[in-house]
Amino acid sequence: MKLYEYQAKLLFAREGIPIPKSGLANSPIEARQMAAEIGYPVVLKAQVLSGGRGKAGGIRLVRSEAEIETTANLILNSQIRGIPVQRLLVEKAVDFSREFYLGIVNDRSLAKPILILSSTGGIEIEEVALTSPDNIEKAAINPLLGLQNYTVRALASRLGIDSSLWKALQQIAAALWKLFDRLDATLVEINPLVVTPEGTLMALDGKMTIDDNALYRQKDFLELSDQIVETPTEQEARKFGLNYIQLNGNIGCMVNGAGLAMATMDCIQQAGSEPANFLDIGGGATADKVAAALSIIMKDPKVSSVLINIFGGITRCDEVAKGLASVINEIPRNLPIVVRLAGTNAEEGKKILEQYPQLLQANTLMSAAETAVRESRQVLA
Repeated sequence: MKLYEYQAKLLFAREGIPIPKSGLANSPIEARQMAAEIGYPVVLKAQVLSGGRGKAGGIRLVRSEAEIETTANLILNSQIRGIPVQRLLVEKAVDFSREFYLGIVNDRSLAKPILILSSTGGIEIEEVALTSPDNIEKAAINPLLGLQNYTVRALASRLGIDSSLWKALQQIAAALWKLFDRLDATLVEINPLVVTPEGTLMALDGKMTIDDNALYRQKDFLELSDQIVETPTEQEARKFGLNYIQLNGNIGCMVNGAGLAMATMDCIQQAGSEPANFLDIGGGATADKVAAALSIIMKDPKVSSVLINIFGGITRCDEVAKGLASVINEIPRNLPIVVRLAGTNAEEGKKILEQYPQLLQANTLMSAAETAVRESRQVLA
C-alpha cells in the first residue's frame, strides 16, 4: 500500500523530520486560502501515486495570489499517467543549496533492509544508479540491532558530505528506520533531502509503502486507502473481484493465478512483445467473471491481441470456455484471441471453443505467446 506524499510527510513530522509548512487543498479556492496562511511563494503539488509529476505539470511554483487559483485549477483538471488529480499539497517554497537522497528499502537478495544515501537528489534513484553509481552508498541493516549511527556516518563520509551535517543526517535516518520498522514498511524515502541556506536539512518530498501482508497489524492505514490512485478500468475490475493492473504493452492477458500470470508475461516478452496488463481471474472463476475480464481487456486501446492462458485446477476449463462463448460475438473490437487450456475439463473446454473459429487455440504456453505476438504484429502492420 503506497501513501501519498502528504501522508508520508505527516508521519515524518511526527518523528521530528523537518518538512516545509504545508496544507491540503481540494479546490482552487482552498488552495488560495492555504497559500495565504503559508505565505508566498508556494509550490502546488498534485497528490497522485505516480512518479514524473514534475514532467507532467503536476508540480508548479506560484509566486503571487494573482496566479494561485488559475494554476491550482490547471493541475486539478489534469491527469497524470491516467490518474485524475483530486488533491493538492500547498507547500512553502524552500531555497536550498544541495540535494541528497535518503531511503530505506527491503533488499530481497540480502533478506535485510538496506539504507541508501546518495549525494545526487531530486531525480529517481534508479536513474542515479544507472548514470552516476559512484554517487550512491548502501549499507545493510541488522533488523535485530536496528540502524546504527556509525553506519550513517560511514556512508556520509564516503560520499564526501560535510561533517557539519552528520548529526542531523543521523537523526533523520534514525527516524526513517523507526517508521520503517514500526509500520511494516517496505520503502521509506526522502527525495530530495535538501540543505537550506541556514545549513539545516529538510525533507521536500517523501514516499512510503506499507507491506499489504502486514495491514492486519497496521489497521490505521486501511482508512487511508482509496481508489483515486486506480484507473477507471482498474476500479471496474475490482468490482468483479479481478486482480488487474494496466501495463504499457499491447498483448492483453487473462490468466488464473499470479504465478501463471508472471510466467505468461515472461513468455510474451521472450516472444518479442510486451504485456498490456496483469489480469488474474483467480480460482473457481465463473463464466460471468471470465466475460467481464475479457470486456475489461478489450477496453484498453493499446491491446492488439489477447492471450488467455488457463490451467484448470479449481477453475474449470469448460467454465472458462462458456464465459468466452457468451461474449465472443458481442466484442466490439475484432482482435485476435489466442486460448490455451490445460487441466480440469480442458478437453470439454476445447470442444466448446471449436465452435468459434475466431478463437485461436494453442497447446503450449510458448506457442500461445508466439501466436499472440505474431497476430498482434499483423494487426499493427
